[in-house]
Amino acid sequence: MKGRLITVLSIDGGGIRGLIPSTILACLESKLQNIDGPGARIADYFDVIAGTSTGALLTSMLAAPGDDKRPVKAASELKDFYLENGPKIFPRKKLGFLNPAANLFGVVTGPKYDGKALHDKIKELTRKTKIKDTVTNIIVPTFDVKNLQPVIFSTYEAKEDPLKNAYLSDICISTTAAPIYFPAHLFKTYHKGPNTEVTDKEREYNLIDGGVAANNPTMVAMTTIITRQVSVGNLDFSPRNHAEDNNFLIISLGTGYTRPEEEYTAPKCAKWGARQWIYNGGFTPMIDIFSHASADMVDIHVNVLFKALRMEENYLRIQYDSLKGDTSSMDLATNKNMHALIGIGEKLLKSKVARVNINTGVHETVEGKGTNEEALARFATTLAEERKLRQVNVNSY
Repeated sequence: MKGRLITVLSIDGGGIRGLIPSTILACLESKLQNIDGPGARIADYFDVIAGTSTGALLTSMLAAPGDDKRPVKAASELKDFYLENGPKIFPRKKLGFLNPAANLFGVVTGPKYDGKALHDKIKELTRKTKIKDTVTNIIVPTFDVKNLQPVIFSTYEAKEDPLKNAYLSDICISTTAAPIYFPAHLFKTYHKGPNTEVTDKEREYNLIDGGVAANNPTMVAMTTIITRQVSVGNLDFSPRNHAEDNNFLIISLGTGYTRPEEEYTAPKCAKWGARQWIYNGGFTPMIDIFSHASADMVDIHVNVLFKALRMEENYLRIQYDSLKGDTSSMDLATNKNMHALIGIGEKLLKSKVARVNINTGVHETVEGKGTNEEALARFATTLAEERKLRQVNVNSY
């Protein structure tokens, strides 16, 4: 962080709806390539990429090194990952007259999917990469069910604490282990002393989807950065102290959601018991409500903070809050639905820049700011300028 800005990319959780931010990320990277050439990758421009659940999967593809030490995937390839692997990760069962009952029985007695296809693909993508070895810093929230507390994995901490330097595959499997959908993940990390035959320390993790704590990881990223600055001795660091420099630049990408009045109403919910809260008509109300509430609270807090610090122009949240029917599902990986989700991402790019109304939760158009695609182009220009400034600073030493 040797230029004017601290740059953050944040990606929400949302299962197969990761196709929405995938479409937006491809647009952002193309804007960067228009400026710096076809070899430009998103990881070159962000100090931190934070992702939860499917957002962490996208984060890993953007930041895990390939054989050439460059990101294993270009942003333009992210959509293809979901299109090719979505049906394997979320296999559909054959329909029959017992299917609704079987679905309900299945989610009550065990996870809906065994996760094998997802786990195999994650391991194939990340290989033996540990989090401290990513191309840029990443942050991934998870939740430890044994200790009942969030566990945040970050490149920063992994470089200082070997017991937090987990394999990227274990971290991704954990943060995508959404309750009801995939099984929880158990793994251990080890720290060997000078005698490599003896393990000095070990730590056990019993983890599920980070979305139960931070489905929108934007605030986690900001607090991690601030904590990092303090830990390295910059005790005066805070957004307020740097407000005149507008030094935070954040792009936060949602995976869409259904407005509550569209899908759930008080009269409907008043009649529900435990089973309906867990699984209702192909949807999972409890999970949906928790993840949406978590994501929106973060968006509201960041909006209020950036407005108070006069940094509104440096925060872009792109979210779609009008999903309907099949597109609101986190695991409907039919060809039709996946292309519909891509279409929503493309629609978002053409939509006007919007900010959340803290009273209604609705994203309202901001006049004079153009479309989200135009905003991404402006942010791309700023990111490219920041990168050049850092290169000049490095070369001046």
